[in-house]
Amino acid sequence: MLRPRETRDLSLTSFDLEISPAARIDWSHDVAGNAVATAQFDAMTEALSIRSRAQVDLCAPVWPVFPIAANAASYPFVYAPDDWTDLGALAMPQYADDTGRLRGWVEGFVMARPTDTLSLLKDISNGITARISYQTRETEGTQGPLETLDRGWGSCRDFAVLFAEATRTLGFGARLVSGYLFDSSGEQVGSADAGSTHAWVEVFVPGAGWIPFDPTNRSVGSTNLIPVAVARRIEQVSPVMGSFHGRTTDVLSLDVTVDVRET
Repeated sequence: MLRPRETRDLSLTSFDLEISPAARIDWSHDVAGNAVATAQFDAMTEALSIRSRAQVDLCAPVWPVFPIAANAASYPFVYAPDDWTDLGALAMPQYADDTGRLRGWVEGFVMARPTDTLSLLKDISNGITARISYQTRETEGTQGPLETLDRGWGSCRDFAVLFAEATRTLGFGARLVSGYLFDSSGEQVGSADAGSTHAWVEVFVPGAGWIPFDPTNRSVGSTNLIPVAVARRIEQVSPVMGSFHGRTTDVLSLDVTVDVRET
């Protein structure tokens, strides 16, 4: 999953995928509409190189205005029956919370009922950044929301999972997003040089649609964000996954590089 998703704020001008050794590539779309390239190889090799080149036009406003429907401007609100059916598992927590710890934590952000919907979502996002320390982590896997709260630190994907689960606990539909963080200023958290791989969340609010929230950087909207794939669980949007035939000692190293240039 390396091909950027086109949105109202992003247009894909060109895209090229180079794989060495030569592979048979089949393109498809998964259940979430993500573009998936499946590569199959006919011969043995000592190295695998996957190079994705994309040129995009990112025109997201720095201070976006979201046309939230009147009946959803205040929380709590009720999704329309069709929206609720289509959101399905996206509006249901994916991690066990038997003792209600996560619910108790996120309820602390609900100052009143009713309360402003967008302000509530911003408060949860900002609250995660204020209470959880960011730490880059190259190891495989993602922390569960309670694990992140207990540890008090996490990576961007841990922040995203915690935010998605917190909003789902309150009844919102949310999906995890994998993509790139464009950081020309070098001031964004979780970036290296001008850009890096990144994870954030989109919450569905009637009228406005899917609103991006990046709790790692306390940002709302698509500014600096280039989405590649969306899913119910973070494990479903790994940029590259697959299998190989060989010994466990055959994989000696793995390098990922993101190169961003303004045109």
